[in-house]
Amino acid sequence: MLKSFADRPGDTTKMTAGAALFTRLKALGVDYVFCNSGTDFPPIIEGLAEASARDIPLPHAIVMPHEHAAMGMAHGYYFATGKAQAVILHTNVGLANGSIGAINAAVDQVPILMMSGRTPVTEEGRFGARTVPIGWGQEMRDQAALVREASKWDYELRFPEQVGPLLDRAHAISNSLPKGPVYLSLPREVLCEDVDAAGLDAPASMQPTHPAADMTLIGQAARLLAEARNPLIIAQRGAGSEAGFAALSQLVTDWSIPVCQWWAVATAIATDHPCYVGADPMPWLGEADVVLVLDALAPWWPDMHRPASGAKFIHMGPDPLFARTPVRNFRSDVTIATSTDEGILALAAAMRPMMNRHVGTRMKRQALLSERVPQIRAGTAKAAAPSEPMSKAYVSKCLSDAVAGKNATILSELGCPLDPIVLDRHNSWHQEPHAGGLGWSFPCALGMQLADRTKLVVATMGDGSYVFSNPVACHQIAEALELPILVVILNNSEWGAVRHSVTGLYPDGYAAKANRMPLTSLDPSPDFTKVAEASRAFAVKVTAAADLPRALANAIRHIEEKRELALVEVAIG
Repeated sequence: MLKSFADRPGDTTKMTAGAALFTRLKALGVDYVFCNSGTDFPPIIEGLAEASARDIPLPHAIVMPHEHAAMGMAHGYYFATGKAQAVILHTNVGLANGSIGAINAAVDQVPILMMSGRTPVTEEGRFGARTVPIGWGQEMRDQAALVREASKWDYELRFPEQVGPLLDRAHAISNSLPKGPVYLSLPREVLCEDVDAAGLDAPASMQPTHPAADMTLIGQAARLLAEARNPLIIAQRGAGSEAGFAALSQLVTDWSIPVCQWWAVATAIATDHPCYVGADPMPWLGEADVVLVLDALAPWWPDMHRPASGAKFIHMGPDPLFARTPVRNFRSDVTIATSTDEGILALAAAMRPMMNRHVGTRMKRQALLSERVPQIRAGTAKAAAPSEPMSKAYVSKCLSDAVAGKNATILSELGCPLDPIVLDRHNSWHQEPHAGGLGWSFPCALGMQLADRTKLVVATMGDGSYVFSNPVACHQIAEALELPILVVILNNSEWGAVRHSVTGLYPDGYAAKANRMPLTSLDPSPDFTKVAEASRAFAVKVTAAADLPRALANAIRHIEEKRELALVEVAIG
């Protein structure tokens, strides 16, 4: 029996399943439960109050005024800590609102324990049965279908005694490689029942799987890379950890291997590293005889980028073939399933004894990089020069200057591009998940700030992405929880990504030549500073390039001195 249950009136060996839910989540290492409550929540709220009254250790349960924000904050908290968090939503409608966050988390391989209430099954005669018409209106034949494709596992709690075992299983599966969200539905009547309290604070009954790399395959990959004349590394989803980041940096320095971060969602190498050749794989891919693909869903654009004939390809990462993606036909001669950081460390160790055999080839590559990389950096600098109207690259350069020397992480959701920003640390950059569920960066930044209040967290986004983030809800959360992030909105009054997609497919089409492209304009644009000011945040609008550095500096100073959110809206072309 748990000591903390000793003051329970009556039968101290029992507690409600609603209370057991939070008790078990705490034992599994969950720090926060992001909740958007509804009429299915009485046993959850009562369980929280019951457990709190008995001084039982619990995770922090916090109110989320929108489900998308709940999912985004859990996503960001994982980025900052590496720990899966829990989200509880309101029946089918809340789950539907959270489904975009589930899709984002699945594609980003982010573990989240996702739950939602289920309308009562019974109409009468059982405690917790339906009491209002919404109980009939929210009934679904298959509620879990709303998120099944985005979930590694789903189930419905059938009996109160299943709370502990099912949460253990959900947590282990969610954190097994490749990581991802799981879903458990929670019928109201079941949560109202009592459950044995003993053992709810025990260690997890099962652990996640963590497969190690096949060393035979590591050896094959090491020989291919060591013997290559023109190797290339394409990294898209980071290096896995600080150790992986440092190991990759040292490996490519030792071997003079160019690294491209095509459509990167996380940084695997410093943007000012001598071997970093930018986001564009051309012409490197066409010249490479061996390509190491590090945890990349789409390592290049098949219609645009052509690998060299006869090139060999190594794919390495937690799910190197991305099994959940039906169509992904990039060649893979050596396929290594492992956590990215452990794979990099093993590969570096396997290649180290071969260094003295290939000195001449490495020196030629070093000379080539010394010639080409400065040209690439010059092109980046030119694109980031001041202009009227301002460019995204210029905003990136100004932001880079503003955060220099600070412990900062930048998130970009169709906002600031990576290459003009100097970033030299693991976990200093995240771009929107390749699923493209918009409205991600604002709540994700809030989750990262919640996890580490010493860090400067910057969420950059387009005006459309800001609208999708349910900004009123996010600003309310930032004020309520005192989360002083910097929000930078790059406002071009349109769906810029849609326009670029159209012109890419139809460069000489009618839409490209039209004075106003159909279905892309967001004009007239709201005054987003007023939205922020409604929650008493610092807000400023910048329309002239010369004013941007000062505006960013003032916003960051406000964050550091007042510990309040600051928003900078930037008019771009």
